[in-house]
Amino acid sequence: MQDTSEQWPLGRLLSAAARSVERDWDERLRAIGLSHAAVVAIDILIRTGPTGADTIARTARVQPQTMSRTLERMERDGLVERTPHAADRRRRVVRVTPAGRSAWETARHIEREVLPEDAALRVALREVLAKPQQD
Repeated sequence: MQDTSEQWPLGRLLSAAARSVERDWDERLRAIGLSHAAVVAIDILIRTGPTGADTIARTARVQPQTMSRTLERMERDGLVERTPHAADRRRRVVRVTPAGRSAWETARHIEREVLPEDAALRVALREVLAKPQQD
């Protein structure tokens, strides 16, 4: 008897759905020259305003080194700019450029095509993320 998704444990279903959506979204983002990581970083910057790479990494729940590489590519592509911090020249402040904001707006449109907004799903996923992380 063939196993159907109706019979899958919830964890498997969630994981498979996430991979499916991410593959589709990543493919569409690549077509416009963006990565999923870049969209996440720009989204954080638009919501928080200019900030440091460490703050972006913490908010995105990735390692600082991972975010640093992402920001290097984004700066090279003209999506963000990094300038010295006014009070501490060793630190850099990351800002979204107009090209980055335009790319983010296009990415948001693509996201709505790939996964239409569902308030109940959003609440359920936020509850999953709010649970304490196991180390």
